[in-house]
Amino acid sequence: MVLHFALFRTMSPIGIATRRAADGSLMSTSVAGDAFASRFGQLLRLAKPRVVSLIVFTAVIGMFLATPGMVPPQALFAGSIGIALTAAAAAAVNCLVEQKLDALMARTRYRPLPRGQVTSLQTLVFAGIVGGAGLITLHQWVNALTMWLTLATFVGYAIVYTVLLKPMTPQNIVIGGASGAMPPVLGWTAVTGEIAPDALILFLIIFAWTPPHFWALALYRKGEYARAGIPMLPVTHGDRFTRLHVLFYTVILAAVTLMPFVTRMSGMIYLASALALDAVFLWYAVRICVAYSDRLAQRTFRYSIFYLTALFAALLVDHYFRVPV
Repeated sequence: MVLHFALFRTMSPIGIATRRAADGSLMSTSVAGDAFASRFGQLLRLAKPRVVSLIVFTAVIGMFLATPGMVPPQALFAGSIGIALTAAAAAAVNCLVEQKLDALMARTRYRPLPRGQVTSLQTLVFAGIVGGAGLITLHQWVNALTMWLTLATFVGYAIVYTVLLKPMTPQNIVIGGASGAMPPVLGWTAVTGEIAPDALILFLIIFAWTPPHFWALALYRKGEYARAGIPMLPVTHGDRFTRLHVLFYTVILAAVTLMPFVTRMSGMIYLASALALDAVFLWYAVRICVAYSDRLAQRTFRYSIFYLTALFAALLVDHYFRVPV
C-alpha cells in the first residue's frame, strides 16, 4: 500500500510539480555554479597569469641564489604565493585603470573589462582580496621587509607607472621598469631578510632588459598606442629614434649581464650562456636598426621573453653546478 501511494504521488499533478521544482532548483544551482566559474575565470585573466608566472620565476631564482644550500620550504612556498598574489592584484588594478584604453587596442580589447564580462567593482574587490592575502602571507610567514618591498612594488606598478608615468611620459618604461625589476630582490629578501649587492645586480639585469623588451612591442603596435593616446617612444619620437634606443639599451643589457661573472656571483656556465643569449639579442637589435619590419619586432619581443627566462635559468644552474674559473 505504501508503494501504491508513492506511485500515485509521483504520477499526481502535485508529485509532478514537486519533481519539476526539484529539477528546476538543481538546474539553477548548476547554472549559478557555471556562472561563478566563468566569472572567476575572467577575474583570473585580469591577473595576467603569464606575466605573473615570469615574475614568480625570477623571484624564485632570487631565493635560490640567496643561499648556498636549499631554500627553506616556508620561505619558498609562502614567498612565492605572497609575491604571486600581490602581482596578480597589481595586474588587475592595471586593467581596471586602463580599461578604456584597452578597448581601443587590438592587443587588449578582448580583456574582460572592455568586453563587460566583469565590472569595475568586482575587479576592485578581487584586487583588494588577492593583494591583501598576498601581503598578509608575506608578513606572517616570510618577513616584514619582503612584505613592505612587495607593497612598494605594487604601488610602483599599479599607481606610479599605470596612473602617472604611462600616460604622461615616453620614458614611462624606463622609470616604471624599477617596479618590474624587483621580483628577484623580493625573492632574495624572503630568504635572507636583507638586501645584498648581488640582489641589486639581478635588479639591474631586469631593469636594463625592460626598455628593449617593451619598445620592440611598441614599435609594431605604434598605431594602437597612438589611437589610445599613450605616449610610447615610437609615438612621440618616431621609429628611427626608438630603434636606436632599442640597440642602445640592448648594449647596456649585455654589459650588465656580465656583472654576475665579474663579481664572482656566477661562473663559467652562466658566462657562456649570457654571451650566447646576448649575441642573439644584439643581432636582433642591430637588425631592427638597419632592416626593420613589424615581423622582426615581433620576433624580438618574443625572443626577449625567452632571453630573460633562459638567463635566470642559467644563473640557477651555475649556482649549483659551478665550474671553476
